[in-house]
Amino acid sequence: MTPSFTHPAGSAGGRPPVLGVTVGDPAGIGPEVVLKAARDPRTAAARLVAIGSVAALRAAADVVPDAPALHEISAPGEAAFEPGTLDVIPVPSDVAVPVGALSAEAGQIAFEGVARAVELALAGDIDGIVTAPLNKEAIALAGHAYPGHTEILAELTGTPDFAMMLTALKLRVVHVTTHVGIRKMLDRVTRERVLTTIRLADRALRDMGFERPSVGVAGLNPHAGEGGLFGDEEQQVIIPAIEQAKAEGIDATGPWPADTLFGRAVAGDFDVTIAMFHDQGHIAVKVLGFETGVNATIGLPIVRTSVDHGTAFDIAGTGKASADSLVEAVTVGAAMAAARAAART
Repeated sequence: MTPSFTHPAGSAGGRPPVLGVTVGDPAGIGPEVVLKAARDPRTAAARLVAIGSVAALRAAADVVPDAPALHEISAPGEAAFEPGTLDVIPVPSDVAVPVGALSAEAGQIAFEGVARAVELALAGDIDGIVTAPLNKEAIALAGHAYPGHTEILAELTGTPDFAMMLTALKLRVVHVTTHVGIRKMLDRVTRERVLTTIRLADRALRDMGFERPSVGVAGLNPHAGEGGLFGDEEQQVIIPAIEQAKAEGIDATGPWPADTLFGRAVAGDFDVTIAMFHDQGHIAVKVLGFETGVNATIGLPIVRTSVDHGTAFDIAGTGKASADSLVEAVTVGAAMAAARAAART
């Protein structure tokens, strides 16, 4: 069964789920794309509450035609969800920062937005979170040493096993490793980690409504090792993980050569694919849908989706940024939240 995520059922009572949208780095394009997404009719699948810098949203309204009016609130329960209005929960460190410039102040604001969103999601005050981009260097300057959103979310939710899933059109890719150098990556592609990633992918798609998702697993080496000619990681690590997953009832196959796997997935051969490292999966997704890709963190106790692009300091404040990825992230997040709500009833 392949479910449709175009029109999610919403939360209890048939109402669209409430999603907290973090504004991200206030010096980047996050404030602009949040305003654009909030006015976009395609985000009607959810009721949105922005979380982050009100100052940045006000500044971005100058370059966003027909920007929604901002309604400051302290908690989601105060949201009005009025047409033409965006409810916003500010963060404590909110100050105006220079647009397009790296700063510790902007990093702290972005970090506080994520932390507040996670707090609200864990409490059940919102049904999930959607994140606009933060800047890794900026949050490091603010004293938060994380490789990215995924690791922040995992620590704040106390989640030991998690993975990144990227989606673009019909392609879904879950990564065994992400933000780590190639040499270190080779040490992290272990039998246990590959098996855990397959399990997470299978569980995530079942949560999304797939009865028995098909999982295509990529090889690590060229031609999936060519029977050991180009490396033995397939024989020593990946194949044993796949066999164990099969023994657990998961429809996993492979390892398949990465240069054909993702095309086959787009054609419908697999519901989800497993990439061994960052660029192996990211390149496929970004070639297919650079402006519409969505990043979801799976394994968390909360729903989290995100844009699949960065802060784009070079165009921040110009009004040129596309909100398509954020719109798609809202759509996917709403569908995931609705599926979880349905599973609880």
